[in-house]
Amino acid sequence: MTYETIKLDIADQIATITLNVPERLNACSLPMAGEINDALDHLGDARALVITGEGKGFCSGADLTGGRDSSISGGQGSYKALTQHYNPMLLKLHRLHIPTISAVNGPAAGVGCSIGLAPDFVVASEKAYFLQAFVNIGLVPDGGASWMLTRLIGKARATEMMMLGEKIPAAKAHDWGMVYKVVEHDSLMDEAMAVAKRLASMPTVALGIMRKNLVEALECDFATALTREAEGQKIAGDTNDAREGAISFLQKRKPNFTGS
Repeated sequence: MTYETIKLDIADQIATITLNVPERLNACSLPMAGEINDALDHLGDARALVITGEGKGFCSGADLTGGRDSSISGGQGSYKALTQHYNPMLLKLHRLHIPTISAVNGPAAGVGCSIGLAPDFVVASEKAYFLQAFVNIGLVPDGGASWMLTRLIGKARATEMMMLGEKIPAAKAHDWGMVYKVVEHDSLMDEAMAVAKRLASMPTVALGIMRKNLVEALECDFATALTREAEGQKIAGDTNDAREGAISFLQKRKPNFTGS
């Protein structure tokens, strides 16, 4: 697939989406949101997804240029952009059936912060930072930030981040529990791809069920969680990978999972 604002590469069952408007720190325009949304439907045989940004930034937020690709134009414009473009893209990423990794190479602000924090594993460059700057321009956090941050770092820190609108450097984000790992800038993609390769070699169906159960466990009672785990185990237990896992355990060898 050929895109104008992103790049999609698939190799060795790992898909990589690169936000690719480096001259604007990969500001997410409506076309970019649409292209990400489309790319998520064309991951082929990928068993893991990596999202990163080209150049010095991960994503500086929504495109506020005011041109024909402007992401907002007053309250009604913002509402339309969110409900018709950004939210569907983030929901699709959230509901993906394969594990996801973000390689946050620089600033991740506004909706870019949400995109950066949405994956299962967030690997951040030492040069990265996370920012909810909406309050500084008289707006409110969007892109699922109020849902995501309260669950990642708790209400007090989410309130601090959203209401004070200050940068959270990578090291502080790691200390708060927002990111999986902080690494040297030059080794960022190597570290992210190492995680992706490990996940891509694991039982993909089981990982997909884990993703779903982890999210739903935040919103249900214990009894419901038990039921959903049992239902997920029923599905996972019938896969080729489950059979391979059992056989390899008995044979005392490393399993060869195929994702089926």
